[in-house]
Amino acid sequence: MIGLQYQIRLCPALQKKPTKDTYEASPSQSDTTNEKKDFDPFTPPYNEKLYVGELIDEESLEEFVILLNKYSVVPHHFLMVTKEFKSQASPPMPAELVQAYLLLSAARKSGRKFFSFYNCGKNSGASQAHKHIQFLPLLDNEYGPPIEILAKNAQIQFPDRPFSLDQLSYANHCYRFPPGLDAYNLPDLESFLASAFLQILDLAISTIRHDPDYPVGSPSYNVILTLEHMHIVPRCKEDHTLEETGDKLSVNALGYAGMLLVKSEEELEAVKREGTRKILRDVGLESVHHIQIEGSSQCS
Repeated sequence: MIGLQYQIRLCPALQKKPTKDTYEASPSQSDTTNEKKDFDPFTPPYNEKLYVGELIDEESLEEFVILLNKYSVVPHHFLMVTKEFKSQASPPMPAELVQAYLLLSAARKSGRKFFSFYNCGKNSGASQAHKHIQFLPLLDNEYGPPIEILAKNAQIQFPDRPFSLDQLSYANHCYRFPPGLDAYNLPDLESFLASAFLQILDLAISTIRHDPDYPVGSPSYNVILTLEHMHIVPRCKEDHTLEETGDKLSVNALGYAGMLLVKSEEELEAVKREGTRKILRDVGLESVHHIQIEGSSQCS
């Protein structure tokens, strides 16, 4: 059985990043007016050092802005931001999934490897209320983020159904894409991605409903998107309290991609001693996939 080889990345820039106190999600996903702060870094005028360009979805005509991440984990870490303010507590819409996938596909055609992720809700590790999907580059010798190694090797009975990576310590839901998805026309691509997302989101919501202690309010979860898979991990809280230091460690989608972020050497050592599996389980949920769906994966 193949295990997940976690990466722990030291990112001192996180010490300057806004905390979760700067992002208070509205109890209602449809009511976003209270979420918009006096200062929104994702609205004009854009920082000219971070501004890359703009996109428009041909089907919905929704507009997006591409910005470099001010608090980048690695060089070329960028964001796709909705041009109009939308809530980070709302799920990614079909047009947003399509544009994210097209960016990943365009990067691969140009010889670069990226994956994308989305932090949804106040317990997901999101620090900004303005809706944005993030993109992170991979090294040439990397197949994908560490979670993709498990997903790639998962032997699933039904290729057109969601599955779970059972060897992980927390609830997770995945969907495998068919070969040649990048050749689909735009309407078919949108339909496929929307259907895949809704199937695994339904499972994530079901997982949340099985937890009697889940916090009141809108559900929180992390989404990870590659050219081969889509993943959703339901979340119960943003921070894990480190036993050794008592400090709070914020966890976002990168932790569940297999790339946990720390902001100092002290935090790095504390995380290594405590263990990533324990940390991710603490801010995630218990898996109930075995009672939700047939075809749970086994890795060879």
